Amino acid sequence: MPADARAQEIAYPAGSRRVGAHLALPASGRGRGVVVLHEAWGLDAFVRGACARLAREGFVALAPDLFGGKQAADVAEAQRLSDALAPARVEEDLAGAVQALQNHDAVEGPRVGVLGFCLGGHLALLAAARTPRVGAAIDFYGLFPHPPVEVAAVAAPLLAIFAERDAYITAEAVAGLRAALRAAGKHATVAVEPGVDHGFMNDTRPDRFDAAAAARGWERLLAFLRAELA
Repeated sequence: MPADARAQEIAYPAGSRRVGAHLALPASGRGRGVVVLHEAWGLDAFVRGACARLAREGFVALAPDLFGGKQAADVAEAQRLSDALAPARVEEDLAGAVQALQNHDAVEGPRVGVLGFCLGGHLALLAAARTPRVGAAIDFYGLFPHPPVEVAAVAAPLLAIFAERDAYITAEAVAGLRAALRAAGKHATVAVEPGVDHGFMNDTRPDRFDAAAAARGWERLLAFLRAELA
């Protein structure tokens, strides 16, 4: 962890449970809050690194461990862990994460952002639809059947960025999301990054990572968060 971002492992309340999470604080000690939602691999080095990068940009970043300490070793296990998520429990975990950030002394502003990748991107959509006080939602290549998301209920401004060569999410599904958001009159941008695969933001997976596309993704997400959480 770089010297300009302080990190710690914490736990926050969600219903009658406590959820483990990774928290990164900016050097200034204060900033806008962002919930960072992990991929189907679990709360791993990529997600902690994303929190550190956000902290270096002045945000307070909180990444909940939605798998209770488990990390997937392969695609099959990642699918099992994702499928095992109970929708009601996930919503409780997301709402608890938002509340934990808002209650933190370091967090400024009445609303927080939610940023996710893959499974976490889909859950960012869910948070925008079901969790109050989300002021901005960013979905990187997450659009799946489970847990179900009612697009018409998305209340927060949304930035969704997908991969042109995604083996998991079809171009038709992305077009359907764009059309549904437009029909519902939502403040949303749905973009497709050309020539890249699912997971192109993840610098710990060289088979998927695309440095140029990831740099553009970071520029867009930072500009979006700064504009919507100002």
